Amino acid sequence: MFLGEDLLAWLVFALGAALFVGNGLAVVKPPPRPKAEGDLEKAPVVRSVTMALVGLVAAIWALASLIS
Repeated sequence: MFLGEDLLAWLVFALGAALFVGNGLAVVKPPPRPKAEGDLEKAPVVRSVTMALVGLVAAIWALASLIS
């Protein structure tokens, strides 16, 4: 197979981890000030936490697939 047998699991792990870390940091440490007129002052908490949890589930699932 192209680039190894576990390519899909590695890609899901990377995407899930990035989703978790990015949304988690958006909630914990918002930018100091809006850059443009339409930017939000802080991230929407419920949406960001939901997407972080989806990323966490995807990363754990992919990690379990890689280990087993």
